[in-house]
Amino acid sequence: MKSFFHRHIRGFGRIFWCLCFLLIWELWVKLFHVSPMLFPSVEQVFCTLWEDLVHGSLLGQTLSSLWLIALGLGIALVLSLGFSLLSLASPVFMSLTDTLTSMAHPLPGLALLPLIIMWFGTGTNAILAIIVHSALWPMLLNLLTGFSAVPKIYLDVGKNFSMGSVAITLEIMLRASMGYLLSGVKIGWARAWRALISAEMVFGAVGNNGGLGWYLLNQRTFMDTSGLFAGILLVIFVGILVEEVLFSAVEKRTLKRWGMK
Repeated sequence: MKSFFHRHIRGFGRIFWCLCFLLIWELWVKLFHVSPMLFPSVEQVFCTLWEDLVHGSLLGQTLSSLWLIALGLGIALVLSLGFSLLSLASPVFMSLTDTLTSMAHPLPGLALLPLIIMWFGTGTNAILAIIVHSALWPMLLNLLTGFSAVPKIYLDVGKNFSMGSVAITLEIMLRASMGYLLSGVKIGWARAWRALISAEMVFGAVGNNGGLGWYLLNQRTFMDTSGLFAGILLVIFVGILVEEVLFSAVEKRTLKRWGMK
């Protein structure tokens, strides 16, 4: 009951402060007669957002970006699980993984743009490479940390039940590390989402309509400030929606059901 109350207070608090920001924004524009070229009104921004979503290509561009990031995150998740399991099986591979993580984790994806363009061109494969690089290392680092934090008694219980090494890894260690894995996925999602928007603004249209980054680039090119703000608000909204809906549902079906949170 207490957690339910806190969760709803947190949600209402976010809505309250968002409404406050929008009210201050609208009052500031109206009272000081700010030029719409510099700072459009909230009404104008939401009208542009609605128009581009319903009658324009913004909805298709948003879905295109979400499809790319879902594919990239899926590839990064598979790679992180593979690296982690191999690291558990071999101390040599653990040393290699630790070295790669320490080198690649602090490296921004956009810093690799010149190499990525040479290797993958400027299409979908290049953006996927940036997404995978941005998401892989935090996932891998968190998963390895989770494996190392599993209490030894869990492994002893598995051995007492005559479980093999594969079963212990998948049924005990992976489940016990789920909180770390979800934390890594959240960090990877946030980094990949920023990298995706930036990459789309650099590479331009990818696919039939391009993505959200391409939409933002077009609005800047044609000096459509209300469209630019609409795109930024949509980027923020999608990020919050994924955090509050998708990840919350995954946590409810895993960590909370298993009594780990």
